[in-house]
Amino acid sequence: MGARTRRQQAALAAQSDGDESPAGNGTVEMSSKKTNTTAGKEVKENVYLFAPNLIGYLRVVLTMASLYYMPLHPRTCSLLYSVSCLLDALDGYAARYFNQSTTFGAVLDMVTDRCTTACLLVFLSSAWPRWSIIFQSLIALDMASHYMHMYATLSMGGSSQSHKKVDSSRSWILYQYYNSRTVLFICCALNELFFIGLYLLSFSSPILSPSLLQPVPGSGAESALTASPWSAGALEMARANKIDSFWPWVITGISAPVMALKQIINVVQLVKASNWLVEGDIASRRALQRKRN
Repeated sequence: MGARTRRQQAALAAQSDGDESPAGNGTVEMSSKKTNTTAGKEVKENVYLFAPNLIGYLRVVLTMASLYYMPLHPRTCSLLYSVSCLLDALDGYAARYFNQSTTFGAVLDMVTDRCTTACLLVFLSSAWPRWSIIFQSLIALDMASHYMHMYATLSMGGSSQSHKKVDSSRSWILYQYYNSRTVLFICCALNELFFIGLYLLSFSSPILSPSLLQPVPGSGAESALTASPWSAGALEMARANKIDSFWPWVITGISAPVMALKQIINVVQLVKASNWLVEGDIASRRALQRKRN
């Protein structure tokens, strides 16, 4: 084979290699591009359908059902209300197990808790009108302390900060309350149990039942009080002494100290959140003053 022939073959081989090389690189580039596209593709998640949020929706349904039965059916109402409260612990476990902790879920959980307790306290205000100022104050304290705490956490700690993440240096009692699941569960459960006990006593206790509906003999008030089945008098007459009062008294007595502790924690939470917000205000004003100077 001559030198020219060898040079031609070498040139053809080089051309062939040159043609294959871009194709190979192109294949690698295409493959790499596909891989990057696949890797970079965002997986769309429906937060509304996360397991803990589904449990939250179920809690709302159970709470609404308990409110429906609340005026005249203490056993059914107490059962539905208690199941809804117990699911409060399950949704937190589901969030950790499925790695589905979200801000929406945390807010849904807190709003459900606050509204559920408030609705029960509203009923107790109507059942025990002489003590309505106490129940109204408990509603206000519960709402205010949790709102202030969550707002302070989000505004001062950042939007990704959980309201349950409390530093021990800020408040020892809040740190113990939020960082121990056992303490948190016991306080919340027995707090609700105390109000359930009072709710059951409104059906059962002749000691606590108001005597306003006992008509004066010969006054004709018997028919006036119960003329309408929707009147307060008719409702109370229908509610009176439906169940035995022994266990409601036991439930109320056992849970009362924890309920009192929970209210103390609410006061501490309100004060600490207020102080945290004031600290932020002072820091902002100082920064603004330095900027002006």
